[in-house]
Amino acid sequence: MTFNEGLQIDPNRASSGGPGRGGKIALGGGAGGIILVVLALLLGGDPGSILGQFTGAGGTEGQSATEGTPEHCKTGADANRYVDCRVVLTAQSLDAVWTEQLPAQARVQYEQPKLTLFTGAVSTGCGNATSEVGPFYCPADNNAYFDTSFFQELVDRFGSSGGPLAQEYVVAHEVGHHIQTQLGDIARAQNDPQGAESGAVRTELQADCYAGLWAHYADKTPAPGSDTPFLKPLTETDIKDALSAAAAVGDDRIQRASQGRVNPEAWTHGSSDQRQKWFLTGYRTGQLAACDTYSARNLDNPPALR
Repeated sequence: MTFNEGLQIDPNRASSGGPGRGGKIALGGGAGGIILVVLALLLGGDPGSILGQFTGAGGTEGQSATEGTPEHCKTGADANRYVDCRVVLTAQSLDAVWTEQLPAQARVQYEQPKLTLFTGAVSTGCGNATSEVGPFYCPADNNAYFDTSFFQELVDRFGSSGGPLAQEYVVAHEVGHHIQTQLGDIARAQNDPQGAESGAVRTELQADCYAGLWAHYADKTPAPGSDTPFLKPLTETDIKDALSAAAAVGDDRIQRASQGRVNPEAWTHGSSDQRQKWFLTGYRTGQLAACDTYSARNLDNPPALR
């Protein structure tokens, strides 16, 4: 997915933070522990419970963010070249889509979430975090946090294709959690935090669906004050990139890689197949109502795809 080159990146859309002091969180379980934290937090888990558990371990301290998009991020051409610029312009595209669609479909005015790019560690409303946790959204400060080094991890550790829409899907998923916060649904994940049919899984799959909904409109919605959409028309390769990212972070795939077996009772995000199907549900329909995972009787078979 390619941005139209002449678009302007908002110099005030993002904040920058880190590097923090002290290096990585001391997890105790080595690489297996890191994977468990990634599983819990990756793409919008519950940072309040996990970050609070590990904050300060190993001497890690987050550093407060400073205002301002990175200086080299000026245009759509920069977003096509640099991953940090891509995150920021994706957020602007999400702002444009949800500013139109949330009032139209839910009669709720969209409130722009904060966006923080960090390196190493950062202080958040949910506690101190390091790069090990992957991207996450913190409801306490309405802020989505990204260490862009994660996108290479998505390729190297989790087997994603790593294409642009794979990265943009991650940003869209986190903003999907912000939409859930605005609609009053985000707490369902904490009330029922684990299992194949749990509120946590349904919350994550809905955020995947919201990411697909964004993709449905992203190449049609113009930048404010312009007739030019943020993104050039999606290709089949773009959609495959997004599906690759969704599959890479399925609970079953991560469990099989880290534990050698699959245990649905411990799921928090849903299977690879489910994550792909709910993304496609949002992408093909463009409708919030189609993303009602909480009412779905069969998460393996979204009604809109039948």
